Amino acid sequence: MTALQLKLLRMFLGLRGQAAAIALLIGTGVAMYAMAHATLDSLRATREAVYREQHFADLFVDLKRAPLSLLPRIQALPGVAQIEARTRAPVTLRLPGFSDPITGLALSIPDGRQPQLNRLYLRSGTLPDPSRNDQLLVSEAFAEAHALQTGEHIELIINGRLRRFVISGIALSPEYIYQIRPGDLFPDFSRYALLWINQNVLQYAWGMQGAFNSLSLQLTAEADVDTLIARLDPLLEPWGSTGAYTRHDQLSHRYLEEELKQLATMATVLPLIFLGVAAFLLNMVCARLIQTQREQIAVLKAFGYHNHQVGWHYLQLTLLIVVPGSLLGLLAGAWLATALAELYQSYFRFPWLEFRLRPEVALSACLIAIAAALLGTLGALRSALRLQPAEAMRPPAPAHYRPGLIEWLRLDWLSGPTRILLRNLQRQPVKSSLSILAIALATALMMLTGFQQNAINHMLDVQFRLVQQQDMTLNLTDPLARSALSTLRAQPGVRHVEGLRAVPVILRHGHLDQRGSLLGIDPESQLLQLRNANLERVVLPPQGLLLTDHLATSLEVKPGDMLEVQVQEGRRPVLRIPLAAVVDEYVGVGAYIQRGALTRMLGEGDSLNQVLVAADPQRHLTLARTFEEMPGVLSVTLRERSIAAFNQLMDESLLVFTLFSLFLAGSIAFAVVYNNARIAFAERGRELASLRVMGFTQFEVASLLIGEQTLLTLLALLPGFALGTALCWLLSQAMQTDLYRIPLVLQPATFAQAALVVLLATLLSSWMLLRRLSRLDMVSALKAAE
Repeated sequence: MTALQLKLLRMFLGLRGQAAAIALLIGTGVAMYAMAHATLDSLRATREAVYREQHFADLFVDLKRAPLSLLPRIQALPGVAQIEARTRAPVTLRLPGFSDPITGLALSIPDGRQPQLNRLYLRSGTLPDPSRNDQLLVSEAFAEAHALQTGEHIELIINGRLRRFVISGIALSPEYIYQIRPGDLFPDFSRYALLWINQNVLQYAWGMQGAFNSLSLQLTAEADVDTLIARLDPLLEPWGSTGAYTRHDQLSHRYLEEELKQLATMATVLPLIFLGVAAFLLNMVCARLIQTQREQIAVLKAFGYHNHQVGWHYLQLTLLIVVPGSLLGLLAGAWLATALAELYQSYFRFPWLEFRLRPEVALSACLIAIAAALLGTLGALRSALRLQPAEAMRPPAPAHYRPGLIEWLRLDWLSGPTRILLRNLQRQPVKSSLSILAIALATALMMLTGFQQNAINHMLDVQFRLVQQQDMTLNLTDPLARSALSTLRAQPGVRHVEGLRAVPVILRHGHLDQRGSLLGIDPESQLLQLRNANLERVVLPPQGLLLTDHLATSLEVKPGDMLEVQVQEGRRPVLRIPLAAVVDEYVGVGAYIQRGALTRMLGEGDSLNQVLVAADPQRHLTLARTFEEMPGVLSVTLRERSIAAFNQLMDESLLVFTLFSLFLAGSIAFAVVYNNARIAFAERGRELASLRVMGFTQFEVASLLIGEQTLLTLLALLPGFALGTALCWLLSQAMQTDLYRIPLVLQPATFAQAALVVLLATLLSSWMLLRRLSRLDMVSALKAAE
């Protein structure tokens, strides 16, 4: 081992505390980067593998009833590779010991065989026996929610008749990776089930013999989708088709795609912020660390070592700290990514998970960290290597001091240590400013990871307390006259009832379009109150549409612009309606119009197909069960259950991601404060020892150093709050999807939490400095070169 290598080892061991803090600093940035990108890549790879292996369809059509004799004509259309016709039937389930209403969707499969498209993945059990008419498959999410096993019995109400089935197996489908009830915003696995039943059994139960009401198509590679849809829609329109749609508008795929977009935003914005802050702080820390080695550099040069040898020696020290920190960060990031991907899998029902950490992701994270450290080291080395050995071995020349703030403000009444502390900060503005900026950035990161909980609570409050004030929502199988409300209003416990008319539409503006639902609302509605950005109620105009702000932005439309509304049911009229105003909603996207105006445009009477109900709280479950058993009621959704499902979704995805980020941000905060304190101790060790020799007590010397670090932290809080607010705004703007939008809501608790973590890091660092200060060698001050 050469002399330089031996010195490198001793120097590394002597700096092990700072080395560990620097390694923690860079490791957290690398871990965040690796975790976010590996999770996103794993989910995308898994989705593509599942779609490919399970033959997920490319095109879908829902209709009322079409004869099977129509299939050869559909198969003959250019671009069609394969088709699968089936029966879909809404059902109601009953489980012993569970009083809440349960709805579901039953889908037919070929008798005793796998479907050609949207093949099922059997987690356990077998396909229903073709010789029996009482077997079915249940979705894994529903089975897990109720601890159902193969061989157990469940009761179904199909087409008004109660039937008893045996569970032959538990399955997953690529068509329902995101298992959500149509019309809901969030999945509720315990109250919504997917069921697969042999074709002959379900066709008979639903009265669909010789017919189908759902069609899936797989297209050839050269198929022109738009041309195919233009030929397919007129063919199926007489049979009640609502229009063919691609994967982009398929419910599960769309929600999955939106969630992956949300995750992609977080994987881009958060890790880059973390890694960028870590890189800046690492650059600053390495530069100040090398500056404390000025005399040792001079000694090496005096002994004949060349500049490149000395430079490589210190670069090795930097690499010895940064490379292990980066590797540990990659390992931690991969482990966290595995845990996060498995957590996502709990509500994105993938049959399996393909974990992936791309080499380029790992390499780019490490290169950013190493480059930042080397730049900081080289910058400090350049100034140190320019000095001649004799000059570098002398302490830096004292600065030219002038009367400062203390003298101008006549603060002579302050104690000696306090005046020393303030003068030191005032006379080193660049170093003090960099220290404040470093701590401010750590504070900003804490705010960034902490604000989302408050934002989510605000979303919940606005959407489910101000906008949607109903206790339950009833979806009807077919439009009914307004007089049908009197039957619902007469039920015991019902306080108020309102009818809505929902119509599936395609909204178009120029070359942009959006498939969704147009909702007709009574202008005097009490249970559905639209709000603007200031949370003020927006009254529906007699003519014109209201769009949510996110939908209006997606369509690039503003008030006064004309929208083309293509209705996808009944006579399928194409309407031209102006946009009257924009409303704010944080969850989902919506289009609204006065119900009377909508029914006139559709050529209907006073009709409705959704009902909002306000009821006594103690009667919710009883009423839900009563409404569910009424003919013509497709499903019943309880608002409190939607809120619970929303909370569960947030807890299992965004908030868990935030928890990881919070831990990493806290690690960075501690690493920043501790490194700042340790370097300050190294830079002022001779000064502190001299004060002890001059008669200052250990407490006075400690208060000088710790007071300086505390003052820097306090001065950094306000800039940190400003930087944190800016980062939170950036993240909220980036996270805008059809699923939900994160509003910029910063409450006092967000600022308090960030400040508390940084102050605790300062307290812990101060305690560690006190231990070192108690071992300070005062004789070293007498050996200082003059």
